[in-house]
Amino acid sequence: MKTIRVVAAVITDDLDHPTKILATERGYGEFKGQWEFPGGKIEKGETPEEAIRREIREELEVEIEVGPLLGTIEYDYPNFHLSMDTFLAKVRKGTIILKEAEAAKWLTKGSLDTVGWLPADQTIIEKIHEIME
Repeated sequence: MKTIRVVAAVITDDLDHPTKILATERGYGEFKGQWEFPGGKIEKGETPEEAIRREIREELEVEIEVGPLLGTIEYDYPNFHLSMDTFLAKVRKGTIILKEAEAAKWLTKGSLDTVGWLPADQTIIEKIHEIME
């Protein structure tokens, strides 16, 4: 099975005491309409941190501060294996403009489960519950 290496940003309001996180709704492809943490593929020669900064610039037109690695998700979709480094992040500069996503929502600890997460992203929600205030 083919492995796809990607990065995702759990963008929050505060790296030390997060009270809300950003979820985006996919606007294209096989998983259109499902919710995810923004990010994308790591290009040749990039570190995961470089990749997540570039992807968020491309998708949301903001500069982020990359925080700690929350975890690496390993998930088997029917046609590929996903390996996704998931970082906590905070907008450092700019205003979010959706370039690829259909919609975006800021979710609190109590509303994390109100969107239809992609299966791989769902696996890190429990960890996010633990760090949110």
